[in-house]
Amino acid sequence: MLKGHQSWLFENHPVIAGTAAIVGPFEGLGPLAHDFDIVHGDLRLGQDSWEKAERTLLEEAANLAIEKAKITKESINFLVGGDLMNQIISSTFAARTLQIPYLGVFGACSTSMESLAIAANLINSRSAKYVMASACSHNATAEKQFRYPTEYGSQKPPTAQFSVTGAGTCVLTQQGDGPYVTSATIGRVVDMGISDPFNMGAAMAPAAVDTILAHFRDFRMEPGYYDLIVTGDLSKVGYSIANELFEKHKFPIHQTVYKDCGMMIYDYEKQQVQAGASGAGCSATVTYGHLLRRMREKELNRILVVATGALLSPISFQQGETIPCIAHAVSIENEVRKL
Repeated sequence: MLKGHQSWLFENHPVIAGTAAIVGPFEGLGPLAHDFDIVHGDLRLGQDSWEKAERTLLEEAANLAIEKAKITKESINFLVGGDLMNQIISSTFAARTLQIPYLGVFGACSTSMESLAIAANLINSRSAKYVMASACSHNATAEKQFRYPTEYGSQKPPTAQFSVTGAGTCVLTQQGDGPYVTSATIGRVVDMGISDPFNMGAAMAPAAVDTILAHFRDFRMEPGYYDLIVTGDLSKVGYSIANELFEKHKFPIHQTVYKDCGMMIYDYEKQQVQAGASGAGCSATVTYGHLLRRMREKELNRILVVATGALLSPISFQQGETIPCIAHAVSIENEVRKL
């Protein structure tokens, strides 16, 4: 049901029945490597193009999540997913292979939580018995589309981010022992005038803070309710700006632990990733791999995942447009709450 102005409360408690997080070789060198289901040693995954490799990542993650949910592919009513490619071809072509009724969504790097929020709403409204949410990205496809092909060897400034090669999927259903998707807050498009595509963290941080403030305003609670609040891929630059904005708005973020997926997936000391990670697969793999593992082991009981996205395109950048951004928040809990 609608809660406040821009949030949904899922009173029927959609259940996370199965998840999968599959990544590429570079992600397998980071500190979260043991929390991913599969780490590929070949960036191409045996395919003859980067785009086909990205699609394969998503197909593998979808099939594994279905297997872990102990159901068949035919049981899934809807697949809700997206990626960074033009016309979201990685997700669309994977849906062609999977033959699951498909709702394609695009929120740039916020797609992971956008797809999960929509999937949870379908389960909560009893419009489906099983829904899969997904998001994926690939470093080489993103570089080729948005910047320069990796083979070009272009130099990047310290504010730039490194797109994650990975796919994350989640199967939701109506009944089970949890974890549960309990609520979501749908973000507004925020544009603070940043036009540098190599500084997306600065562009996205205001959108992340705007959605977080809206979430707690709509539910009339304090950030200490959660064991962890994690943003999607602000990385070092955006994370620092977000903390400054929390202080400006007098928002007591200190009540909880605040982290960023873009700063968690790589080792800054050993991996050259500039400001940190980005990509639709960033928050998807960290959430469906690392964070859900910690929840199942009861290290965390309540988390708020706020995936962030920069809604630019090669065309808009070349025409001198600024970068509009968005963030979507989803709460995941081991026990259902009463609000």
